[in-house]
Amino acid sequence: MTGRIAGTVIVAALIFYAGYAALFIAPDEKTMHEIQRIFYFHLPSWIAMFSALCVVFYANVAYLVTKKRKFDALGVSGVEVGVMCCTIGLITGPLWARPVWGIWWTWDARLTTTFILWILYVSYLLLRGLLEDPEKKATLSAIFGIFAFLDVPLVYLSNRLWRTQHPQPVMGGGGSIDPRMLNVLLLSWTAFLCFAFLVCWSRFRLELLHREVEEAYAMESLAASPSSAGASLPLSRRAQ
Repeated sequence: MTGRIAGTVIVAALIFYAGYAALFIAPDEKTMHEIQRIFYFHLPSWIAMFSALCVVFYANVAYLVTKKRKFDALGVSGVEVGVMCCTIGLITGPLWARPVWGIWWTWDARLTTTFILWILYVSYLLLRGLLEDPEKKATLSAIFGIFAFLDVPLVYLSNRLWRTQHPQPVMGGGGSIDPRMLNVLLLSWTAFLCFAFLVCWSRFRLELLHREVEEAYAMESLAASPSSAGASLPLSRRAQ
């Protein structure tokens, strides 16, 4: 318990400092000025999303191979975190785009594939809510999750394969970035990843605990049911 509290405090402090650095320490961008500071929240949210969905893909494959329910719990936990980070990206993107591009949204390759990705993983969560049988829910969710993951590399490569409203990447794409901006970006990147890991781990543990409680309740209900009680009595007692 003490370790989890300490971890939460450290991550909260890291997020606070990253936000402060993005708003007050990072240098002013000469073209976009203050609105460019959304960059330090927008890009790290995508990095955290990609990381979470890679964990989901691993968990989905692992469940289909092993049928261990812990991987199903890890999968749904990762999807919830991935959808949260994707939503942050979809909100901060238009807020940045409107002053810079003059539009809130355009159906280019990057935005379209990202919106499809968001719909797919929201559908994953809705699918789980429609299924009652735990094994069937886990199996179909894993299959659907693997299918949904096919869109992840398309989102990542979209502005490399096609001409989009988004510019080419400033990191690893031939672009350049001010070292001070890079330091703040790496700090925000680390903060978002730590936050996503903390939420995913906490949600994973909660999901396992929830399933243990459900199983214990089911066993208690089965033991207390009249049919079980009757079956445990001798034949002569049940005939009376």
